[in-house]
Amino acid sequence: MTKTKISTKNISPAMAAPVNKKFLEATAWALMLLISDLPDIVCVQLSLPIPQWLFWGKVSLMVMFLGLCLLHKQLRPLGQFAGVMAVFYLALAASAWIGNLPGWQHRFSGPDVSFTAGYLGFHLRDLGVAAAVVTILWMMKKRRKNFFLVKGKWDAPIEPVRWLGIKKSESWNKFGWIFLVAASAVVAIPTLLGLKINGRILVRAASLLPAVLLFAAANALAEEIYFRASFLSTMHQVIGRGHALLISSVFFGLNHFLYGSPPGVVGFLLTAFLGWLLGKAMLETNGLLWPWLIHFAPDAVVFASYAIAWVQR
Repeated sequence: MTKTKISTKNISPAMAAPVNKKFLEATAWALMLLISDLPDIVCVQLSLPIPQWLFWGKVSLMVMFLGLCLLHKQLRPLGQFAGVMAVFYLALAASAWIGNLPGWQHRFSGPDVSFTAGYLGFHLRDLGVAAAVVTILWMMKKRRKNFFLVKGKWDAPIEPVRWLGIKKSESWNKFGWIFLVAASAVVAIPTLLGLKINGRILVRAASLLPAVLLFAAANALAEEIYFRASFLSTMHQVIGRGHALLISSVFFGLNHFLYGSPPGVVGFLLTAFLGWLLGKAMLETNGLLWPWLIHFAPDAVVFASYAIAWVQR
């Protein structure tokens, strides 16, 4: 295997030593799969309970890997990724702890809590997780544009993809809207067909529209930060755009295998493909606006279905 010198832009001098790129690619893939929902999925598919220690096992793995990155120069370029993932998972643990506090549950959980209050509690905690990830990325990257927390170029050129019908000289100003509508339709058709809707239910659900849009916007923002910006900003200059994009997409898809809408293989494939499009938008526009908009649209459909289901109950 040949030695490849990784781009040193936005990487500390200590991380700029010659490294084996193939080794980094394989290590990044292995680490992502081990800390993803894949072990949980295997347990469920084998009809086994998910061990209570599994989550903290993933946290321990990331902390140990971070230590290895500090000690081993071949692994050092992946140190930022390991650090961000460790903070992400610790923030998830803190969020779960807050969600289980009696005072929090009294205010945001239970059968008597409104639709708005119930989802507000979750999204406040989720935005807290995103804020923790933004904080560590800011400490590492120093400037917001280095981890895509900027608008980006609205009409940036889009790299051609023949099987999607994207040719040369096309821009995100055109295909961004196409992807937004297509993603919404793909989610809306199976989601809404599964609901029994009549005029009375729609009228009652319409009153929840502001909350639906707010929660869709918050969910899209949080997930673009900790599923997309965290992966791409810490890996695309280390293992290349292609691998960074695929790794973030597979992680995103695996996260929706057990708990997505729909769950299972179909949910994995749909969300992994959506994650690939969103990551492509983030990398090519160098910003958050297009991926957030495209993500927001199908999320609005999903939260609208939640509102309709809540009214039906």
